[in-house]
Amino acid sequence: MATIITMPRLSDTMTEGTVATWLKKVGDKISEGDILAEIETDKATMEFESFNEGTLLHIGIPAGETAPVDSLLAIIGNEGEDISALLAGGAAPAAEAPKTEAAPAAETKTETAAPAKAATELPKGVVVVTMPRLSDTMTEGTVATWLKKVGDAVAEGDILAEIETDKATMEFESFNAGTLLYIGIQEGNTAPVDSLLAIIGPAGTDVSGISANYTAGGAVSAPATEETKAAPAAEKATETVAETSNGGRILASPLAKKIASDKGISLNQVKGSGENGRIVKSDIENFTPAAQTPAAATATTTSAAKPQEAAPAAPKVFVPAGEVFTEEIKNSQMRKIIAKRLAESLFTAPHYNLVIEVSMDEAMGARATINTVPDTKVSFNDMVIKACALALKKHPKINSQWKEDAIIINHHVNIGVAVAVEDGLVVPVLKFTDAMSLSQIGASVRDLAGRAKNKKLGPQEMEGSTFTVSNLGMFGITEFNSIINQPNSAILSVGAIVEKPVVKNGQIVVGNTMMLSLACDHRTIDGATGAQFLQTLKQYIESPVTMLA
Repeated sequence: MATIITMPRLSDTMTEGTVATWLKKVGDKISEGDILAEIETDKATMEFESFNEGTLLHIGIPAGETAPVDSLLAIIGNEGEDISALLAGGAAPAAEAPKTEAAPAAETKTETAAPAKAATELPKGVVVVTMPRLSDTMTEGTVATWLKKVGDAVAEGDILAEIETDKATMEFESFNAGTLLYIGIQEGNTAPVDSLLAIIGPAGTDVSGISANYTAGGAVSAPATEETKAAPAAEKATETVAETSNGGRILASPLAKKIASDKGISLNQVKGSGENGRIVKSDIENFTPAAQTPAAATATTTSAAKPQEAAPAAPKVFVPAGEVFTEEIKNSQMRKIIAKRLAESLFTAPHYNLVIEVSMDEAMGARATINTVPDTKVSFNDMVIKACALALKKHPKINSQWKEDAIIINHHVNIGVAVAVEDGLVVPVLKFTDAMSLSQIGASVRDLAGRAKNKKLGPQEMEGSTFTVSNLGMFGITEFNSIINQPNSAILSVGAIVEKPVVKNGQIVVGNTMMLSLACDHRTIDGATGAQFLQTLKQYIESPVTMLA
């Protein structure tokens, strides 16, 4: 009998998974313990083995796809077995059951609904044109000018109207051919995006029912008052008509006028390609000034000599040529969970930060001595982790977590170490850190960090932290603040060691210092408690021998 395999929950925080690779294909024989696929969780990419034997009959989630936990991942059963009922969610057998008396009612409902649907269907060849979204921030538009009127023939590519958005006045062309049967938004009126703008179709088609439906839905804005109508009409006349040098008049779209003004082009010199010789945007963009004749040059000079007739030259703005280039990267499961968890932490826990400067001269000398021991390698970060573990034993309130009805004080110390990986950040945990030596901490951190970068950590190795350390000193960052890794109550941010002048015994000498920043959850840790922890931490780091006591 066929068995459904669902997307497993491979970590405590996993809500969905991505199939990184299928290691079996439909038709393959499956033995118990065979690896079916590699699944990417929010923390690592893990092998998923089969607990069933048989033939792989169906793959429900292709490689590279993401699905919630418990989604249909695969079906395993006997070769040739019918799994249609399983794929239908068990609905197939129900279809064979005898019809009940409810069936006629369903048929009646269908018959009743049919006329309603028919009433909303458009006649053949009729197209509803809605207010377009002409910019990424546009929510409504104003019809500045209609270039077609009801009854006009419209060809594909004809300019129907000029629409004013929140950014510019733009020409809106038709993507359909036919006759303009109806105008839904009059000149000067404003309406939301997707409102009924116009209806195009075969000449003589009755579209009154279509327009009435849209109007009843409130999609079209109410007619403007007489005063409102008068103003746009005046603006239209001003925007679309320009005076020629000999007193004649020329037609130009508002957008064409604006571009011409920006480029310092006289509309008298441009030949319009639109209807009735109207100048449109493309005419301005393709315009090449002709060489001036001597007579024209003389006229220009004479005109310039008359101050009352001279017009200042429009400034030419340099616009560098370039290419708009963007790239969209699909969020990995790890990146999505990091975003979710950190947002929850920052917006639920009241963060505050305490900063202290630590002298590293003694620590540098101690580290150099320790690393002379064969097969021993200790980093400054290892020393900070050890100092944190000891300081947490003295200040257990830092080693706590918040619950609505209580504060949990952890008397065991499990320190999480933030490790940067390709897809984001993971936090492997050093269990019972206070009981580990410096060399054991160093070896464990190197092992966990290496496997974290190869996505080979198990979920149990990233669970149970009571405190977290994040170090960006290796990147030259001298000071920074971290977001608490909940359910911890605090996280320590470790900066780079900096050589600088310091005062010792009243003398200015060269010293090495490091900045530590402790982010605390104010619900569990008061300022004085956090400050006392940092004082103890500073003592351990500045005098490493005390960590051996």
